[in-house]
Amino acid sequence: MKINGNAVRPGMVIEHQDRLWRAIKIQHTQPGKGGAYLQVELKDLQSGTKLNERFRAAETVERAHLEQRDYQYLFEDAGIYTFMDNESYEQITMDTNMIGEDRIPYLQENMQVIIESHEDVPIGVQLADTVVLEVTEADAVVKGQTASSSYKPAMLENGIKTQVPPHIETGTRIVINTADGTYVERAKD
Repeated sequence: MKINGNAVRPGMVIEHQDRLWRAIKIQHTQPGKGGAYLQVELKDLQSGTKLNERFRAAETVERAHLEQRDYQYLFEDAGIYTFMDNESYEQITMDTNMIGEDRIPYLQENMQVIIESHEDVPIGVQLADTVVLEVTEADAVVKGQTASSSYKPAMLENGIKTQVPPHIETGTRIVINTADGTYVERAKD
């Protein structure tokens, strides 16, 4: 499907230079002289290399048609992650590069994910927006700090550090945003 060059958004997969690329960052730029353009940082889905490209509004870009299916994450073995199709029960494996190093810590056994495929070849995984994790280490509350503006560092069960409000203690289960690893709320379970 053809789209205008200025319609590219982060996370979108496009076909460019006979390869599949995922848009990582975008920046609209309007120079003093000449027309506006969109500066896009692209990541090659096969090799992982990055490319900075400029697209003008008058240009067209081919958006890749992706098939999305529900899968369940099963387990990891030596850096290979196994997922099961919820309908056919077929299993597929993906490596760290296909999933993304920053997303791996948020994978939990039996987690429901969406796997994107292009021409029956898996190219990426979409995690749930949030996950529930337990705080394994948290600094003590410092008297006099107000709860509204101060946060303290905490270590989560998956080894990720994040900032939490002062009332969160070790052993508390909290909801974390998988996109950026930030605290959302205390878990309701």
